[in-house]
Amino acid sequence: MPEHQRSPRLSLRVFALAAAVTCVAGLGTAASAVASPPSPPPSHSKAYPGSVPPWAGSRTKTGNPLSNTTVEGEIYLNLRNLAGAKATADGVSTPGSASYGQYLTPQQWIDTYAPTQASFDATVNWLKSQGMAITGTPQSRLYVVFRGTVAQINAAFSTSEQNYSFDGQTLIGPASAPSVPAELGDAIQGISIDQGKLLTHPTNATPNSGEAAPAASKPIQPPLNVPCSDYWGQKTATLPEAYGTTSFPTNICGYTPAQLQGAYGISPAGTVNATAGAGQKVAIIDAYASPTIVQDTNTWSAASGVPQLAADQYQQIVPDSRMFLDKALCQEPSGWQGEQTLDVEAVHGMAPAANILYVGGNNCGGGLDLAMSTILDSHLANIVSNSYGNTGEALPANTLMGEQNIHLQAAAEGIGLYFSSGDSGDEVANLGYASPDFAASSPYVTAVGGTSLAVGQDGSYLFETGWGTARQRVVQDSTGQLVYAGSLPGPFRFGAGGGTSAVFAQPAYQVGTVPASLAQGHRVSPDVSSLADPYTGYRIGYSPITNDNVLKTGSFGFEGIGGTSLACPLTAAQMAVAQGSSGKVIGFANPAIYTAAAAGGAQRDVVPPAHEKAVAFSSTVSGNTYLVGMNHDSSLFTAPGYDDVTGVGSMTEGFAQQVAALH
Repeated sequence: MPEHQRSPRLSLRVFALAAAVTCVAGLGTAASAVASPPSPPPSHSKAYPGSVPPWAGSRTKTGNPLSNTTVEGEIYLNLRNLAGAKATADGVSTPGSASYGQYLTPQQWIDTYAPTQASFDATVNWLKSQGMAITGTPQSRLYVVFRGTVAQINAAFSTSEQNYSFDGQTLIGPASAPSVPAELGDAIQGISIDQGKLLTHPTNATPNSGEAAPAASKPIQPPLNVPCSDYWGQKTATLPEAYGTTSFPTNICGYTPAQLQGAYGISPAGTVNATAGAGQKVAIIDAYASPTIVQDTNTWSAASGVPQLAADQYQQIVPDSRMFLDKALCQEPSGWQGEQTLDVEAVHGMAPAANILYVGGNNCGGGLDLAMSTILDSHLANIVSNSYGNTGEALPANTLMGEQNIHLQAAAEGIGLYFSSGDSGDEVANLGYASPDFAASSPYVTAVGGTSLAVGQDGSYLFETGWGTARQRVVQDSTGQLVYAGSLPGPFRFGAGGGTSAVFAQPAYQVGTVPASLAQGHRVSPDVSSLADPYTGYRIGYSPITNDNVLKTGSFGFEGIGGTSLACPLTAAQMAVAQGSSGKVIGFANPAIYTAAAAGGAQRDVVPPAHEKAVAFSSTVSGNTYLVGMNHDSSLFTAPGYDDVTGVGSMTEGFAQQVAALH
C-alpha cells in the first residue's frame, strides 16, 4: 500500500471523529479556573474507586482545569466470563494442554466472552446523552473511547476533575471516585477519565539522549574526541585508569542487519538471510505515522545490505494526519517517528521477507487500544510488536484490568503480543518506588528486556551483558590532567525495565523458573531479552519531521539507536522467522518460552560478566566524554537462570525454533 493510501472506512471514521470533537468543544461551558463542586451521585449509582489514578492526591494537586478543556475518556466493560476467558487463553497457549494451539477466531471469542451488545449499546447511549463524543469503538465491544469537556465529565460521573503534577507533566484526573447509573454498573469494569494514559511513550534511547548543547558563551572544548566503532574493539580510546586498564573499546556506531542476523543465529556470521520470515506478517503499533516511512526504509535497506520493500510488503492503517490528537502530551508525531522507523527497520533487517503491517493510533492513549483492536478483531497478524509503555504501573487499577482483557483476546486467538519492558530500570527515579512498566507487566504479553551486545570483526557473537548504563564523565583537573568527575561506575543513566508487579498475580508458567524470593507470588518481567543498549545499538535511517503541524521532513540521515524499543521488534522478527521455517503459529509465547527454557533451551543465559565491561563515548551534542559501564541496571540484576533484566535469557533463533517446535 502506498505511504499515503488509507482505508476509506477509516478515513470516514476519522472525519466523523473531527466533527465529534469540535461538537464537544462547542458544548463546553465558558472557560473558568474555578472548579464547581461535583454533583452528588444519584442515590442509585455505582462508584468506581479503582478508577482514580494513584498520582491523583492532595500532595500533587496543582489547581483546577478550565471547564471547557476536552479530555479523552475510556470505559471498559466486563467480560461475560472472565474466568472462562483466562482458561481459554491459558489452554490454547500452554504446551501439554488438550486445547494447545486450538485458537479461537475473532468472532468465536466475541460471541463467547465479549460484553453483550445490549450492555455496550446502553453504555454508548448513556455517554451520548451526557454530551460526550464517541471517538472509537472496537468490534469486540471491550471498551468505548470518548471525549468530553471537564464540565461534562464532572456532571456525568459525579466527580471533580483537577490538575495534578506527575512525571514532569500537568495531568487532569478525578479527585474522587467516578460513578455511573446503577443500571449500567454491572456491565462496566472501569472508567478512565484521567490523562495518565497520554504519558505512554516510545521506549527508545540514543547515545546522545539527555545531552544538552553547551551555552554559546561556552563552546565545546572536549578533553577527547572518541570515534565510534563498526564492531566491538575496532577502535579504542585511552582514558584515565579504570578496572585495571587505560584502554577501552569505543561505542558502536550502530550494528547492521548482517551483524545482528549472525549474532542471533538467523544467518552465518557477517551475512544476510534475505528470505528469513517469508510467508509471515508482523504487525507494529505506535502512535501517529511517519510520512516518509517507505521511502526511508528503502533508502536504509539499500545502504544496509537487505532487499528493499517489495510491492505490498509494507501496509499501514493510519488516521488522517489532520486528526492526530493530544500531540503535546503524547510527545508529538516527531517524537514517535523515530520509534516507527526503528520498529519497521528492525523487523525488516531481521526478517527481510516478512510482510509488515503498521497500525497507528490517533494519539498515545485510547488510540493505541483502537489500533490493537483493529488487528485483533480481524486477526490481521499473529505477531504484534509494541515498543511503548507507561511509567511503571501508575495507572488506575480498573484501567490495568480493562487493558488485560484486550491481551486475553489476543492470547485466545493465537496472537502473540510483544511489549518492550522499558528503559528506566526499576522506575525509582521517576516514581519514588520500584515498579515494572505496564503493559509489559501483564501476564498475557511477552515482555522483552534488554542486553548490551558485542559483535566481532567477522560478525561473530562475542558476549552479552544486561543492559544497564552507568556513566562517569571524563574531565580535566586543575593541572590539565584527565580524571573522572566522580567515583565509578557513575550515576545510572538508563537500562532495561523489569521487576515484580504490584498488581498481577504470578502466572503458572513462571512458577519454578522465577525465584520465589523475587516473585513473592506476583508476575515478574521481562520474559526474554535482546539487544537494547544504544552504545552497542542499531543503525536506522530516516528523514526527521521538522514541523509537527504539517509533517514537513528534513534530509535523510542515519542514527545509532537502542532501548527495549529495539529489543522488542528484534524478538518479534525472530519469532516470525521461526514460524516461517516451522510452519507453526506460536501465539502467546510465554508458556512455551518457559517450558523450553526449563528443558535446557538454546537461549543465552545472560549472567554478570567476569570482568567489568565498559566503552568510551564522546557526545556529538555536548562534547562530553564518558566511560560507559555496562550491566549496572538500577536495583535490577542479571543472575544465572531467570533475572529481572533479561528474563530467561537472550533470544536466539535456535531458541525461537524450540518454542515453535512445542506446537
